[in-house]
Amino acid sequence: MTDADRSGGTGINKKTVVRSAGVVAMARLGALIEAVAQPAFVWMFGLATYGIYMALWAAVNIVSNVADLAMTSAMQRTIPQAATDERAHSALKTALILGMVPSVLIAIGVSVFAAPVAAQFNAAPKDKDSLVLAVAVFAWALPLWTFVELATSAARARKAFGPEVRLRIFWEQVVRLAMAGAAWLAGWMTMGLIVAHLASLTITALLGWRLLSRYYDTRLLVRAPFDGEVVRDLLGTGFGILPANIAARAFSDVPPLLLNWLLPGAAGASASGLFGIARKIASIPLIVRHSLHYVIQPLAAEQAMHDKGRINPIYGFASRLSMILLLPMALLLALLAGPILLLFPPEAAAAAPLIIVLTLARGINSIAGPANGILQMLQPRILPTLNAVLGSAVWLLVTWFLWESDAAMAMAWGVACGVFIMEWLALAELWYTDRIHPFAAPFFRGAAIIGGSSLLTWALLGHHQPLPLLLDILLPIFAAFVLIWLGLRFVLTERERQSLGRIGRTLGLSSPQ
Repeated sequence: MTDADRSGGTGINKKTVVRSAGVVAMARLGALIEAVAQPAFVWMFGLATYGIYMALWAAVNIVSNVADLAMTSAMQRTIPQAATDERAHSALKTALILGMVPSVLIAIGVSVFAAPVAAQFNAAPKDKDSLVLAVAVFAWALPLWTFVELATSAARARKAFGPEVRLRIFWEQVVRLAMAGAAWLAGWMTMGLIVAHLASLTITALLGWRLLSRYYDTRLLVRAPFDGEVVRDLLGTGFGILPANIAARAFSDVPPLLLNWLLPGAAGASASGLFGIARKIASIPLIVRHSLHYVIQPLAAEQAMHDKGRINPIYGFASRLSMILLLPMALLLALLAGPILLLFPPEAAAAAPLIIVLTLARGINSIAGPANGILQMLQPRILPTLNAVLGSAVWLLVTWFLWESDAAMAMAWGVACGVFIMEWLALAELWYTDRIHPFAAPFFRGAAIIGGSSLLTWALLGHHQPLPLLLDILLPIFAAFVLIWLGLRFVLTERERQSLGRIGRTLGLSSPQ
């Protein structure tokens, strides 16, 4: 096997990346189920109620990303580099304590002071009576969610990329949908979504502990000492990555909060709901991005101990694979924005332009590949923080500039521009600091083929006269599949196509070995 297909002395190769990313993608299909569940939630509870629920869940997510001190990311660097198993368990124990204690304390504080916290949110009149109770109860989603994130992150640090499949897909999403349906039938409105979400998180957290016990010795975990060097390494890495993690989460979760806070009454709740719908649909392509990101992070951290230069082949392969899959997926969702929103109540139709902006931005950023994840592992102190500050500044500036015309659309453009700055700065910095880049052949051929074909498809299908609904759905789907096949066939090398295994052979991309 050539260097192009194997990275370093650890035996990490492109087949490992494909197999691991595929398993993680299965785990991330929870995002797809969550997007599919949205129409049901909006039909059952209404756009305004769904909007206040989205604002509360966004608040939990953003606070969790601060309260966990970036231990989820720090573990991806510290555990793979641990010299002994005891040191790895010490790192996990320390990360759990550092990540969980702030979350529990914050949940207690919010529950006690639920009334003033609830006063910060705008809700429709029918939801206001339940809002204080909803805030007090939903505060406990914070430690539950933080533990789930820490547990699944610890498993990934062991290169166990797929064990969250059942947690993410079945318990976290399917059970939530079933419980929300039961709550709606029982006549619970605002509290229905809150209780359903909390119950599904409780079950997921319990199973998260079982997940930890599969990949770590729980007795050794209890006995593991607090090593000062481990604590310093975790906190140093965590604090370096924390601003970037906060910014990445902020681009996703702060917009519904800001729209809720800045627009009065039901308008704020409805705007949060519209942005929440667009964000969930636009997050479907992130199944691919996060899958590659989660796989590359621990592999890059481990590889950095041997030879950073050997990260290049895997990084280039991951970037081309990201571009091949993500650009057509983003294009497909942008073209299907109208038909998708037919599944929602009529007032959700206003989310269509938001979906187009957010999904096309995801597609463009796919070309940079997992640059951010690699940068966090190799340069965790200064550069991720700088990128986060610059990206956030661009986001807020663009949003402010466009706010008067359409608040939700301004937020979408701001997020798109801010994320673009973060992703492409990371790519440039990797080249400048470590000469790590994804641009080895056939990268530029791939960018030309996939980018040019996507532009042509958008020109043909994005501005046509309305067609029958069935054609409006089938033509973009067919075009997306053709683009993906062309990319896999002409942008990956023969050896890379072999690494796709059975899928590659089924699609006629490689011959049986």
